[in-house]
Amino acid sequence: MGIARPLVLLVLLCAGSAAVVACDDAKTQRASHAAHAAKQRAYAREEKVPYGQNPHDWVLTFSEEFDRLDRELWNDHMWYETPNPTVNYAVEDGKLKIWPQRDKHGKFFNRTLDTDGRFYQTYGYFEMEAKLPRGKGTWPAFWLFNHIGERRPEIDVMEAYPGGVDPWGYTDKKGVARPQAYGVTVWLDEGVKAGGLQYDTRRDLSARFHKYAVKWEPYRQTFYFDGRKVHEVRAAMRDPKYITLDLWFGSSSGEPDHTTPQGKSNSFEINYVRAWQFREPPESLPMLPPMEHGEHGEHGEHGEHGEHDTR
Repeated sequence: MGIARPLVLLVLLCAGSAAVVACDDAKTQRASHAAHAAKQRAYAREEKVPYGQNPHDWVLTFSEEFDRLDRELWNDHMWYETPNPTVNYAVEDGKLKIWPQRDKHGKFFNRTLDTDGRFYQTYGYFEMEAKLPRGKGTWPAFWLFNHIGERRPEIDVMEAYPGGVDPWGYTDKKGVARPQAYGVTVWLDEGVKAGGLQYDTRRDLSARFHKYAVKWEPYRQTFYFDGRKVHEVRAAMRDPKYITLDLWFGSSSGEPDHTTPQGKSNSFEINYVRAWQFREPPESLPMLPPMEHGEHGEHGEHGEHGEHDTR
């Protein structure tokens, strides 16, 4: 019995040591799993997949995160214009900012940043995350566009007119127009409209960032707001297009006036612009029949939304 007791103690000690080692191994394993999961989440964020879409369907082709302004990629005016020397745009805090500003003549002026001559794409998914400016007359937009000879094919992913009649926007207590609705439109050529929608979001689009997107197929263009389908147009659009981001004035928004806030604090802020191409060649997609008269895609989450010309 004198020999058995030390043996028992030794066995218990070994068992205790094994339990501690096993516990440490389990903790290490859990920590490893947690670190791996965190790394996977970070990787998923960096992967830049289209919001609300199946990531396996797409290949990223264009990613502008606005860490800086790449002047080899972006023009600061339309091809037919002379750029206004008054500075009303900048890249700051990872965002492109374009703001209303009077020039030396006291007039508000249009500002366009585009990839004309630098980046083009035919078909795919195009997405912008942005916060819109306030004020009568402001006309922020995100287009896919091209000028080919005399033709002007165009897809308007987002155009907003805060100063327009309801539901384009509303006037707050300070008398400042705020954007509430935006337009999506497909133009086969200048003045030749294939379809469009005035989409009333029922929210202040200058208060926070939202995602505006289009899935462009050979015979169909499907528009999305924060990942939700809001409209569809069936039209043959086969010309390559470049990306256009602009803050213009007028049209359905009216003319800017003393109530239109100027300066950087009222910017059209773009967090990113991205484009993806179909992993499966879009030419393999079947040709769709034309829409029936009166068919305008899906209604918004707040009820029916009428179709209006956005020009």
